Amino acid sequence: MLRPRYRPAWKPTWETDKSRHPNEFEDYYTLPPRDHLIDATRVNDGKLVYVKRVATGDTESQIIMKFSSPASRLDPRNHCVPVLDYFTDDEDSSISYIVMPFLRPVDYPPLETINDVAVFVSQLMEGLIFMHEQGVAHRDCSEKNLLMDADLLFPKGFHPVRMDNLPDGRRSATQLSRRAARVTYYYVDFGISVFIPPDKQPKLALGGYGRDQDVPELSFEVPYDPFKVDIFILGNTFRREIYENFSNVDFLLPLINAMTQNEPEARPDAVAAEKMWREISAKLYKLQRGWRLRGRKELWAEKVVFDSFSAVKQLFGWMTDLQG
Repeated sequence: MLRPRYRPAWKPTWETDKSRHPNEFEDYYTLPPRDHLIDATRVNDGKLVYVKRVATGDTESQIIMKFSSPASRLDPRNHCVPVLDYFTDDEDSSISYIVMPFLRPVDYPPLETINDVAVFVSQLMEGLIFMHEQGVAHRDCSEKNLLMDADLLFPKGFHPVRMDNLPDGRRSATQLSRRAARVTYYYVDFGISVFIPPDKQPKLALGGYGRDQDVPELSFEVPYDPFKVDIFILGNTFRREIYENFSNVDFLLPLINAMTQNEPEARPDAVAAEKMWREISAKLYKLQRGWRLRGRKELWAEKVVFDSFSAVKQLFGWMTDLQG
């Protein structure tokens, strides 16, 4: 079911109810200008979803459906966005629609603690292994295509446009922390992904598209290993989104440096990179994991105040755990 604004014969509520400003009505809010995506609600349980228009039978559809098979969904390492439904347009069989959970940017709400970072990195590393084992290289796995299912963070739901608000678009949404409600991170948008059977050698592809243009080997003329491209993009994302924003995540730097080597042959594959991360993660002690992320631009006085608050918050969390 679409929101009222996108149903046939819709009329703006604020034109008949003059008692409030238009922005106080839910149907005032439009989607960002993306003509292939729209939010909707699954009728049988009220779940917020995204509907994406694709070309029937295209590579993206085949890949995303492959990862949503019953066997694939049973693998806990599968962090490819699940498909809830897939159907062909009634009037144009060349168009189909993929229905997926409505996901949020990974930093909305923001990451708060070292453990939030550790969970984020762990899920994406194991998800990369799973994809590569299936013979799929994403080729565009930068921050815009890494999203999270945050339903557990918002027990009363949220609006798809005014995401800090309840589904009515007016009242503030109740939000839990990642400590209280685990989130799941997903790879999305397989529009330029490639499938190369695991037994095929060499594993090469062409193409210079993608959000991350820092990848040294991208080319429309010289074939390259797309799996090593994924390694670079994900490492570069960890650098831009985490390391460059927070001052107490230096433990990530060896992994980032290894994954973003200029020479593809010098980069680890997904299995080796995940092993390297597990060794780093094992050295993060419990007190460190619970500590807040310090912004790189914080002033000294801000550090003192925020660190004090973080210490009290951790103490309260431990007391709650002991009582539980």
